[in-house]
Amino acid sequence: MTIYYKYRFLIFRRLLQFTALFLFAGSNWFGWTVLKGNFSSAKLLETVNLTDPFAVLQILATGFQVGADVLISALLVLVFYSLLSGRMFCSWVCPINPVSDFTRWLRSMLGIKRNLLGATKNFRYWLLGLSLVLSAITGIAAFEAISPIGFFHRQVVFAAGFGWAVVLMVFFLDLGIVKNGWCGFLCPLGSFYSVVGNIGLLKVNHKKEKCTLCNKCFQVCPEPQVLGIIGKQNGFVKSGECTNCARCIEVCDDKALGFSLRINENKKKVK
Repeated sequence: MTIYYKYRFLIFRRLLQFTALFLFAGSNWFGWTVLKGNFSSAKLLETVNLTDPFAVLQILATGFQVGADVLISALLVLVFYSLLSGRMFCSWVCPINPVSDFTRWLRSMLGIKRNLLGATKNFRYWLLGLSLVLSAITGIAAFEAISPIGFFHRQVVFAAGFGWAVVLMVFFLDLGIVKNGWCGFLCPLGSFYSVVGNIGLLKVNHKKEKCTLCNKCFQVCPEPQVLGIIGKQNGFVKSGECTNCARCIEVCDDKALGFSLRINENKKKVK
C-alpha cells in the first residue's frame, strides 16, 4: 500500500494520459463517441467542445476567423487551466510527458549529468512568440504543423505519419543533448501555459518547519528553478513554470510539500 501511496500522483497522471490517448484511438478504431478529435480540438461525449487556446491564437494570427463556438470553447479551456494552474496540461494530459519523464529517469540511472548544449529557459518564450509570428507570415498555425503532440497522436490513432520518429527525436534530445530539452527549453505550448498559469489557484505549498533540506524535490523536479522557497520560507510555489506534477510531494518524506488552494493565502498573511 505504501508504494502506491508514494507514487499516487504519478500513477494517476499516467492513467489520465493513456486513457485520453486510448479514447481518441477508440473513436477511430471502434467508433466510440466518448472523446473525438485530437489534443488541439476535441469533442467530449459529442456535446462539449474542447479547443486548445494556443491553437486558436495561432489561427487568429494567420488572419483567419474562427467561429463563436470555437472561441467560447477555447476561452473555457483557458479559464480552466488558468485557475487550475496552466502547466498541469503538460504533466497530466500531454502524451509527450511520459517520454520526457522516462528520459529524465534514464539519465539519472545512467549517471548522465552534462548537457552538450547550453540552454536558457527563456528561449522557449522566444519560440512562443516566433510561433505566432510564423503563423502570421505563413498563413498556417506554425506550431500545430510541427507539434510532436500532433505527430504522436496521428501515429497512435491512425497508425500514420512519422509519430514514432518524432518521439524518438524528443527522446534522444532529452537523453543525450539537454536534460528535459523539449518540455523545458523548446515547447511553445508549455510556454503559453506557463504564462497563463501564474494566477492558478491550485499550487504546491511548502512548510518550512517540516523541511529537512534533503533536496529530493530538486532531484525529481522537471523545473527545479521554481523551488526557490524550499527550506527558506513558508508559502506557495507560485511560478507558472511549475507543472504541478506532484513528484516533489511524493518524494518528500518530511511531508513539507502538498497541494493547497491559494484562496486563503491573503488571510493567512494577515494572521
